Amino acid sequence: MKINQSRGFTLIEILIVVVILSILAITVVPQFLEEPGKARVARAKSDIQSLKTALSMYKLDNYQYPSTSQGLQALVSKPSGQPLAKNWKPGGYIENMIKDPWGNEYQFLNPGNHGAIDIYSLGADGQPGGEDQNTDVGNW
Repeated sequence: MKINQSRGFTLIEILIVVVILSILAITVVPQFLEEPGKARVARAKSDIQSLKTALSMYKLDNYQYPSTSQGLQALVSKPSGQPLAKNWKPGGYIENMIKDPWGNEYQFLNPGNHGAIDIYSLGADGQPGGEDQNTDVGNW
């Protein structure tokens, strides 16, 4: 007849496992903490590309981009002022205005250089310039 013997973990074995997991956590967790920042930058780049595509459609219909003062809002509702949007598409070019991954408005500049427009986010700090997550992300 066989007797079942249950053998549990000793305190030493549990402590060794906890130490190993702690060492892994110390080396691996900081790398994962940087990933959300990279993901936000990637999302901002994707959003900017989508806005640029919508602005290209706007330009095809209206022969020019909206002015800086008309801004990206011209993609959602028909802009007033100059330049006129004579062939503005009913319903707009995007459903609603999106914010950057940090909750700020995307910026738009049209200096009037025939096709040279800037669409950008000011990054996590909402200020021009910066490094890492605070760097500006644009279509440059």
